[in-house]
Amino acid sequence: MKLTLKVWRQETKDAPGALQTYEVDDISPDYSFLEMLDMLNERLEEQGQRPVAFDHDCREGVCGACSMMVDGQAHGPQARTTTCQLHMREFTDGDTIVIEPWRATAFSIVQDLMVDRSAFDRIIQAGGFISVNTGSAPEANLMPIPKDVADDAFDAATCIGCGACVAQCPNGAAQLFTAAKIGHLSLLPQGQAERDTRAVSMVEQMESELFGSCSNFRECEAVCPKAISIDWIARMNRDYLRAKLKGVTRR
Repeated sequence: MKLTLKVWRQETKDAPGALQTYEVDDISPDYSFLEMLDMLNERLEEQGQRPVAFDHDCREGVCGACSMMVDGQAHGPQARTTTCQLHMREFTDGDTIVIEPWRATAFSIVQDLMVDRSAFDRIIQAGGFISVNTGSAPEANLMPIPKDVADDAFDAATCIGCGACVAQCPNGAAQLFTAAKIGHLSLLPQGQAERDTRAVSMVEQMESELFGSCSNFRECEAVCPKAISIDWIARMNRDYLRAKLKGVTRR
């Protein structure tokens, strides 16, 4: 395959950026999208040019690091996949592909396709954990949890924090991420003691960052590689409202 790539290049956070055009050929349809970028970088280095900076780690759809917009869609055209799971057979020989970083105020560009997603870390630090000392871990079967509850909690826990929901949302909202991180803990017995403070702390930390507000466009749900439903946002709003009515404040 021969492709034309329009890649966003930006030296630093404060430097001006622009799309640069590159031609790549001999691309196998079986290459992953990141392998294709690896090939581009090898050729750029051979020519004495700076390679394209982009985040990656596991390359197995688990870590969420491979964050980039491909032709205006978070993680590219294939549904329920991360960019590292996207293969070049999804494209056609001769295509022009536009590759950009996440476009969101809360995710400032570090360099080229890399963005700063530390706002997500701060939301987790605000309450996305269980701090109650419950002693040593009990035998799992001693704590009965209905299967439907366990399944729901697992669905939310599959969130990998990639940021696609924020990047695709016209408002740059982080409600889907925050709701998933609140929801999976709040459903389980271990998370009940801090359920109210968790909801208040994480929601208010989210609102203190530069994220927008959710207005139910559902773009987040459409591009989430783990198919997390916006139903979790409704659950989060309910938990937050209930906690505020009780007079709960953030930790």
